[in-house]
Amino acid sequence: MTSASTASAPHATAPAGVPGRRRVSLIGSTGSIGTQGLEVIAAAPGRFEVAALAGGANTALLARQAVATGARAVGSATATVDELAAAIAAAAAAAGVPAPEPVLFSGPGAARDVAAWPDADVVLNGITGSIGLGPTLAALEAGHLLALANKESLIVGGALVRAAAAPGQLVPVDSEHSALAQALRSGTAEEVRRLVLTASGGPFRGRTREQLHAVTPAEALAHPTWDMGRVVTTNSASMVNKALEVIEAHLLFDVPLERIDVVVHPQSVVHSMVEFADGSTIAQASPPDMRLPIALGLGWPHRVPGAAPACDWTRAATWTFEPLDEEAFPAVALAKQAAAASPTHMAVFNAANEEAVEAFHAGAIGFPGIVDTVRAVVGDYDPDRVLGGRELSVAALGAAEDWARSAARSRWTGGR
Repeated sequence: MTSASTASAPHATAPAGVPGRRRVSLIGSTGSIGTQGLEVIAAAPGRFEVAALAGGANTALLARQAVATGARAVGSATATVDELAAAIAAAAAAAGVPAPEPVLFSGPGAARDVAAWPDADVVLNGITGSIGLGPTLAALEAGHLLALANKESLIVGGALVRAAAAPGQLVPVDSEHSALAQALRSGTAEEVRRLVLTASGGPFRGRTREQLHAVTPAEALAHPTWDMGRVVTTNSASMVNKALEVIEAHLLFDVPLERIDVVVHPQSVVHSMVEFADGSTIAQASPPDMRLPIALGLGWPHRVPGAAPACDWTRAATWTFEPLDEEAFPAVALAKQAAAASPTHMAVFNAANEEAVEAFHAGAIGFPGIVDTVRAVVGDYDPDRVLGGRELSVAALGAAEDWARSAARSRWTGGR
């Protein structure tokens, strides 16, 4: 498990020199992270090749990816094996190439099966939500290097994921945590004073809590910097995404929550910073482009030349930093409280938020109601009452999530 004392652990265990060609399995290959991951792999054929793919509802795109990459295993959460085989045959015919015959997986366990596929060196977990916990554990148990973009599996799984991960096996792909991992290589754990995660501020930076009552779902999805899926973009607007990232940083690098701060940086060029005991702050800067942290995650600890554009230092630029308005955006403080409460509180936090995001987009609640719902559900949660104890297990996490989803929905359905 990567920590502040072993932030460069993959470097310590990797062979000297640039590694050979790595075989990559992509979980969530049809999503934003997955498609960008495939771009990184295609641009560096000497460094990477696709081993396996797992996708969701977009079966046609998954089939085209299977044909284009020659993946030896393909899984779909929604299509049957017969439907997936037919889609791959149709995609091959449209491309004018022979139809490949990969091993096919179908159903709720397809992503786990692909994550455990033995013919791989690296697994990129790019799906959204706590559904990523199963593939995360499967990849770690199979001994693969895990390039983790699915923050929820670590946040919800907590100690389970940490226990499953060998030193250096887990590499963060979130741009903030990739930046921290790079900056932490500048000193020892004892020299780290604090971690500083940057936040763009989202589309509602500068608005008061009162002003947030009037915002619409369309406005919440108009992120000024990043192109992401609906849940992650909404989480960015509410600062829930940053709250989850604070907990992720705590779990990844073993830095206490009280020594992890958030600063608003609208330009999204400085991705995060590490402040050391001597007063030095090391920051990682690059234009906002997820291909860079994805490439570093797949190739860790080695960099992939040309993965993404660099800053143009010949042009004038201004970077600004602002304190987080915790009255308008209380999610970060709420997450810290939840994480300190019990091993299953963050599962409740995350599940309640996912339900509230859907309710907001359905028009059932207003924008501030997202975090208000999370606060209420987390406040009502008692693991001794709901679970009969505080022992952490996959079953306990599932039960906590089920309770949280029901408790959240009851707030706008009146218990119906």
